[in-house]
Amino acid sequence: MNLRIAVLAGDGIGPEISVQGVKVVQAICEKFGHELQLEYAICGADAIDQVGDPFPESTFQVCQKADAVLFSAVGDPKYDNDPQAKVRPEQGLLAMRKKLGLFANIRPVETFKCLIHKSPLRAEIVEKADFICIRELTGGMYFGEKYQDNDKAYDTNFYTRHEIERILKVAYDYALKRRKHLTVVDKANVLASSRLWRQIAQEMAPLYPDVNTDFMYVDNAAMRMIQEPSFFDVIVTENTFGDILTDEGSVISGSMGLLASASTGEGTPVFEPIHGSWPQAKGKNIANPLAQILSVAMLFEYFDLQEEAALVRRAVNASLDACVRTPEIQVEGGAHYGTREVGEWIVDYIKQA
Repeated sequence: MNLRIAVLAGDGIGPEISVQGVKVVQAICEKFGHELQLEYAICGADAIDQVGDPFPESTFQVCQKADAVLFSAVGDPKYDNDPQAKVRPEQGLLAMRKKLGLFANIRPVETFKCLIHKSPLRAEIVEKADFICIRELTGGMYFGEKYQDNDKAYDTNFYTRHEIERILKVAYDYALKRRKHLTVVDKANVLASSRLWRQIAQEMAPLYPDVNTDFMYVDNAAMRMIQEPSFFDVIVTENTFGDILTDEGSVISGSMGLLASASTGEGTPVFEPIHGSWPQAKGKNIANPLAQILSVAMLFEYFDLQEEAALVRRAVNASLDACVRTPEIQVEGGAHYGTREVGEWIVDYIKQA
């Protein structure tokens, strides 16, 4: 297979973990005989500093022409700490999603047996957690009409039937491939937009008779995710709720550095770790590259290269079992491994497999 991948390293620890993800892609392609073409582009604070735009047209063109985007992270304190900043790194991420038509964010939440003790929840609560959050990504308050002055402000939570139907279809397709249980999360007792979500989901549910569809208010879902995460199989929700719930779900595993995500839709899909740019760790060789590497596994799965993806996952699991881990998940008294060392170990495992 010929693969053309756009690489957007971004800010903070992004460039460090990006290198490790790219090395894994290269190792897999070499092992399985795939042709690989990489093209690098700027985004986030790095792009603002260079050209004044967090997602410049040149980067969009690179992404549009690629088969997939391997993205890392954006964000920088000099923009985070300036409430008057008109241009921000995160605007580049929103622009990328919008311009590429990436309306579905897929975030698996899974646990690793050897790391159950790292979760803030008791082992018996999290050990069977295995669910997917599907977040609508290009509608809602993040993209609705906005206004702000010194005395008032508003954000419009705007959704259309088309936007809701297409994300629900994605969710049902995932549920059919898993345990056939879909939970639609909304706030239909208060919000008109949520009532439309629930109405359309109720209309679509009979089209998927093999799937058990239930509905849950977002506040209840947030509690249930902590009390009984094993209840969930596939969760689908709107943009703002999804942003919050997916971050909550991510800590179940014990580290945000372990979970990957995919953003799919009309254009080039994007594969990325769920964590941010962690600028405080920049250049220190301590960032966990596993989420970036697992996003590579999701990339191969997207193209139905299941054997390739499975090898990436085996390599990650083997590194954890061998205690080849970055400091935040290392066992007490374990050897020190940095971002580079973990990445190199996984690449060597792939080459020797």
